[in-house]
Amino acid sequence: MGGLPRQFWWLWTSTLINKLGGFVVTFLALYLTTDRGYSASYAGLVASLFGLGSAIASVGAGVLTDRIGRRPTLVAAQLGTALFTAVLGFTDGQVAIAVVAFLVGLCNNATRPATSAIIADIVPAEDRVRAYSLNYWAINIGFGLSAAAAGLIATQGYLTLFLLDALSTLVCALVIFVRIPETKPDSPAAQAGEPAIGIGTVFRDARFMAVVTLNLLLALVAQQGSTTLAVDMGRAGITSTEYGLVIGLNGLLIVLLQIPLTRWMEGRNRTGLLVASALFIGWGFGLTALAGSSAWFYAFTVAVWTIGEILNAPTMMGLVSELSPTHARGRYQGVYSLSWSLASFLGPAVGGVLLERAGSGVMWGACAACGTVAAAGYVVLGRRPGAATAGVAGAAARTGTGTGSGTGNAPVALGKTDAEAEPAPTGS
Repeated sequence: MGGLPRQFWWLWTSTLINKLGGFVVTFLALYLTTDRGYSASYAGLVASLFGLGSAIASVGAGVLTDRIGRRPTLVAAQLGTALFTAVLGFTDGQVAIAVVAFLVGLCNNATRPATSAIIADIVPAEDRVRAYSLNYWAINIGFGLSAAAAGLIATQGYLTLFLLDALSTLVCALVIFVRIPETKPDSPAAQAGEPAIGIGTVFRDARFMAVVTLNLLLALVAQQGSTTLAVDMGRAGITSTEYGLVIGLNGLLIVLLQIPLTRWMEGRNRTGLLVASALFIGWGFGLTALAGSSAWFYAFTVAVWTIGEILNAPTMMGLVSELSPTHARGRYQGVYSLSWSLASFLGPAVGGVLLERAGSGVMWGACAACGTVAAAGYVVLGRRPGAATAGVAGAAARTGTGTGSGTGNAPVALGKTDAEAEPAPTGS
């Protein structure tokens, strides 16, 4: 945990504060089905609209992060999230709830490209996987504690959850505003010889988009943890308190295992880590079909897919950071975040329909299939360890405008870890 910039630790602190109060997203599906009495299909629709807002924010916030700066984008997004989260707690009626949920998703996900770009800006390349792992650790310390506490708070009424969530987000915005300076590098116009990069250029970066597509498959599966899983457990007779404790196990295990597993992952083959993570995530959710009404078995399945998350998150974030040219980090992080947002949009709707019409066996079997396909995709992509990164990311790496702090990076290979990636000569 040593050797990282002070600004990173302020960002880490703000993330922890925010997630300690992050009650609403986790319990939204359960709130709509048990407290409001809406159907599983409607809960899936609302979660999908939340995801649609997130998808729009991914690209838009990525562009804003590069144009107006990381700090103003992040603060504005957090203030909007706090406002609409509080409003959602008082909103009644199916249409109104759906609209406000869309606005919460829009603002909430606008923070992701800016946060990831700040880490890439202020942390040296050799420490970024560790930094992303620690930030992910903070997210899950907050998530684990908030999920367990929220299950108890929800028994007294859900409005308190919405208000506490809004308050924690306001405090997070204050910490960012006071302690985090702007980190955006000079614009390309100020750096002779650097290619201009638009959002369309990112989508034409074939190797990067292959990584994003594979991540989308896993994100579709992971999204079921806060939507379809809640509905399935509710149907099985699991109480809101039990659900909070079971899903809180995800955060608890990450808190306990993230640091030692990150140390274990150092120097290991990146493709192998991504393949293992895909199988753990896919088949961890697939095992849910066998849970019946046992909270303990649900907890076991959560433990399996949590290991997959621990392996996947820092590995993938480190890869995306390497593939992102310095002056386009916001756009690249935004498009990567788009895979999660599209999963938030599509996952709940598809999961809700499958659960309602085809049953839990088909629903969780589809998750296992997605994980297997993603693992196979990583194997195929990793068979080209010496291939240059396609598109502008590769060009930027070759001209010294990649992710290094003032030095160029060689083309990034999926099959190598960060420690194995060979730097190009300084000043290239």
